Amino acid sequence: MQQLKEYIINDTNSTVLVDELMKKHTTYGIGGPAEMFVLPSNKEDLIRVFEISREANQEINVIGSGSNLLVSDNGIKGVVICIKDCLKNLEVNNNKIYAECGVMLGKLVRESIKNNLKGLENLVGVPGTLGGALIMNAGAWGGEVSNCLKSVELLDPDNQLVTLLKSEIDFGYRSSSFRNGSILLSAIFDLTLSDENLIKDQSQIAQSGRKDTQPLNYRSAGSVFKNPSKDNPAGMLIDKAGLKGLTIGQAQISEKHANFFVNVGDAKAEEMLALIKKAKSTVKDKFDIEMNLEVKLMGFEEREIESL
Repeated sequence: MQQLKEYIINDTNSTVLVDELMKKHTTYGIGGPAEMFVLPSNKEDLIRVFEISREANQEINVIGSGSNLLVSDNGIKGVVICIKDCLKNLEVNNNKIYAECGVMLGKLVRESIKNNLKGLENLVGVPGTLGGALIMNAGAWGGEVSNCLKSVELLDPDNQLVTLLKSEIDFGYRSSSFRNGSILLSAIFDLTLSDENLIKDQSQIAQSGRKDTQPLNYRSAGSVFKNPSKDNPAGMLIDKAGLKGLTIGQAQISEKHANFFVNVGDAKAEEMLALIKKAKSTVKDKFDIEMNLEVKLMGFEEREIESL
């Protein structure tokens, strides 16, 4: 690993950290050490870091802002590449926006509103980078990030640069068809010029809804489970199962929104994972409804998460 570190440092302008605590890089504030944590300085460095790491047969994990992520207390083996500081370009051209995938989704939304462009305003306040939002097809208040998407540029698992049109990507509820191992680099959105007041009114509704219903004063990773259906949202099921407010150690199922699991102090990943398993099994037992994770788990052994 030391040799790989020197190779990356000598061949790129990246910052390379060894045994970097992931709790510093997740919105949960949870996570053990990454064996190697790499912050590429630009798009070219990012591509080169991938090439070097793949040539070294290292396991690679990619993160953005760490907002939809629960990392094991034992940390992560191999290379963790963080894109949040290297893919930051954003350009508005008439009704089109070009944004690199390290751009925070909130910034993209604010720029669209500022330029009176309609299509992304429902996503105001949704955390995370654009890359993560596209992979999970993030959505809120009736809107999804894929709605106005035109194309995506990515680095495929064979280290080839590829541009996909929206018609070549299958988006579903909190899902997409990007190949495992693909790294999203940038996207183009085709938005609609609209009335400034209408856009701002809609964004205010979405923002107020978040403040009224979500525990924004605690560290969380957003929604833990996908909604099984419109009639059976995960938060309602967990609440009906009598689990709202349940606490294990410093991890808690929020008393404000039962699909938000929060770190109320210095929670461990094992405590949060125990809450997740408890919620999933209890809802299954009481209502015979299977809930699937929306939050991404990283660094856990298969035996720890086989029931999820």
